[in-house]
Amino acid sequence: MYISTCIKCTCTDIGAEFGDVRPLDEARKRALTVNRNHLLKYISSDALFLTELVEVGAITLHQLHHLSELVHSHDRNDKLLEFITRRSVADYQNFIKALSKGQEHLVPLLITDGGEIFLVVLIKMQQFFFIIILLVPHKISLSRNGLRSS
Repeated sequence: MYISTCIKCTCTDIGAEFGDVRPLDEARKRALTVNRNHLLKYISSDALFLTELVEVGAITLHQLHHLSELVHSHDRNDKLLEFITRRSVADYQNFIKALSKGQEHLVPLLITDGGEIFLVVLIKMQQFFFIIILLVPHKISLSRNGLRSS
C-alpha cells in the first residue's frame, strides 16, 4: 500500500476561469468577515504584492494608487479587504491566486468554510487510487510561518 499526502491544495471555481463577473457571494464574504482580524494583521500589502494584485486582475490600477497612498499596513489591508469584498467572484479567485504566490499561509482561511483546515490524502491500493479529504475541526492559530493547531 502506498500513501502520499498532498500538502498544498488548490481550490478552483469553474466560473472564475470563464470570467465570472457575478458579485461576491455570501459564503466568500463570510470567509473575509470571519477571518478579517487575521487578514488585517498578516497580509503583507507591500508594493510588490499590490502590483501582483493588479497583474492578476484582483484590483484595478486606480485602487492600487489609492492603497499606495495609505501609510500604515493595517489601513492598507482594511481598504484592500473592502475592495475585494466589492469585486467579483473572479477577482476574489485572483486575490487568492496572488496570495498563494508568497502568502500561502493565508489561503486556507479563504478557501474553506471560515478557516477550517483540510488535508487531502491519496492512497494507492493495487491499481486503484482513493482520495480522502479530512477536515480538521479544532481551532487554528495563525503566524507568519503558517497555520498551527491549538
